Amino acid sequence: MRYGKVLITGGLGFIGGHVARSLVEHGWDVLLFDNLSPQTHGEVPEITMHGILQHPRVEAYRGDVRNPADWERVLPEVSYVVHLAAETGTGQSMYEISRYTKTNVGGTANLLDYLANRRHKIRKVILGSSRSVYGEGAYRCVKCGVVHPAMRSEPMLISGQWEPQCPSCGGQISATATPEDAQLAPASIYAVTKLAQEDLLRIATKALGIPSVILRLQNVYGEGQSLKNPYTGIFSIFSNQLRLGMALNLYEDGRESRDFVHVTDVARAVALSLGLEAADGHTLNVGSGCATTIEDIALLLREQFGSKIPYFMSGQYRLGDIRHGLAELTAIRTRLGFEPLVSLEQGLGRFVTWVKTQPVEPDQLVRATQELVNRGLMPETAARIDRDMASD
Repeated sequence: MRYGKVLITGGLGFIGGHVARSLVEHGWDVLLFDNLSPQTHGEVPEITMHGILQHPRVEAYRGDVRNPADWERVLPEVSYVVHLAAETGTGQSMYEISRYTKTNVGGTANLLDYLANRRHKIRKVILGSSRSVYGEGAYRCVKCGVVHPAMRSEPMLISGQWEPQCPSCGGQISATATPEDAQLAPASIYAVTKLAQEDLLRIATKALGIPSVILRLQNVYGEGQSLKNPYTGIFSIFSNQLRLGMALNLYEDGRESRDFVHVTDVARAVALSLGLEAADGHTLNVGSGCATTIEDIALLLREQFGSKIPYFMSGQYRLGDIRHGLAELTAIRTRLGFEPLVSLEQGLGRFVTWVKTQPVEPDQLVRATQELVNRGLMPETAARIDRDMASD
């Protein structure tokens, strides 16, 4: 059964392509809207997207969310919007502030400006937001209960004090699942722009009477993830380095953890949000509900690629990085009946199988690290370590 055509911004990207595939499999018509950014797609864009462009119910338009005229070309054709287009590099956002703000905030404002001032047939808007809006998120203190620590300071990181402390008593705390109503504390320009997107969408769609859903995505990985972009995706960065015979440099002590969710689970959450009314007007976490350390990811990838090169913990750090991230999934389970179906072991195997079919990309981490060092966002030793690794 078809419900109307869906516009997917960022539709030729990693998550957008999987969302498109999921939707057409369930009978939706799809219009993909993407600017084919060279940072993600390369100077000569690769847009095979598992054959999605050959599907009879899929169309594509090359345009930019920063350009109101491009919105005017695509919005009259659709009934639903899945807004995924965004600049996504946390570290890069700290020195490309204007570009991130124009794309993430300005692009969303252009969408909403159209909806507020033009006749349209939009029935629902889904926003792909980020867990980054939480900052460190929720922790539990034996004495104080659930607390929300501030981001770790540079003196803490210099001294190797990796774990946050209780903001009330200064004692030890442990990470716990972060619910949607937790205190919000964005600590990067990227995170600020994602929260601004949420606020713009929430306020505007409520005023306009348009149902909307905000999905706070955790750390998404899977087949089709850009292997060219050094600013996002630890899976892609580590995979490239292992294929190049490089030792993996694990920041801090390697015990920082994330909630890694497979992209097909994310695509299913989007499809459920489109098709069901129970999530309308709500903000929902989308994750696996499991925390995995970066060291464990390194170990699993080394095993999958058959690498014998040892990894090492350099003690390096990036200002603004969180220590732990874990999503509370009660809300999305209750409202959409969502359960993550792809385990980390399954998803990692699928990802590695796909990576082995792709060309080996040159390691771009040295350049990305140096850009952070030049702006005081990482210690100088980080650039030296990455240069030494690349030259070995």
